[in-house]
Amino acid sequence: MHTTPSFDASFLSDLPYDPEVLLFDELMAVDRTASLVRCRMPTVESLPFTRSQRAHPVLHPRHVAGAVLVHATGMLGFVHAYYVLGLRHREGWVGYGTRIHSAAFRKLVPPGTPIVAECVATSVRSGKSRYVVRYQFRFVHEGDTCYEGDQTAMWMNVGSADGSPATEASRE
Repeated sequence: MHTTPSFDASFLSDLPYDPEVLLFDELMAVDRTASLVRCRMPTVESLPFTRSQRAHPVLHPRHVAGAVLVHATGMLGFVHAYYVLGLRHREGWVGYGTRIHSAAFRKLVPPGTPIVAECVATSVRSGKSRYVVRYQFRFVHEGDTCYEGDQTAMWMNVGSADGSPATEASRE
């Protein structure tokens, strides 16, 4: 999957994953005041797990796999940390999901029309080298909610790749 220029080169080079598994091709909105990011997610047959389905039109129709949606929440959390919180992986910030409080798959999504994925931080506890963030996720496909999630992630500054000590979040 390719990404469009709506994600700047600095962001793409800062990803801890290859941009191929970012899963989003457009950054649609960033609202720092509301602590919100929104991205467009293509739903193509070549998505991980989706391409490996032994599809049957009735028994198991091809669809965007739930594992892909859960992975997308992690990538959306990274988008939020980068664009809203100012955390940079190259400066030593790394985040991990710590708890899925709830996950609801509301609609089977066949490949084709993109998903609009939204992430809002409902709670941010920050320190010099650690953030604990609770996120509310809502993914919409063709006007209907297809996924809702409530998850917590921890962002830690473990020092930069060059061995320099942890730095506070930058607000570029």
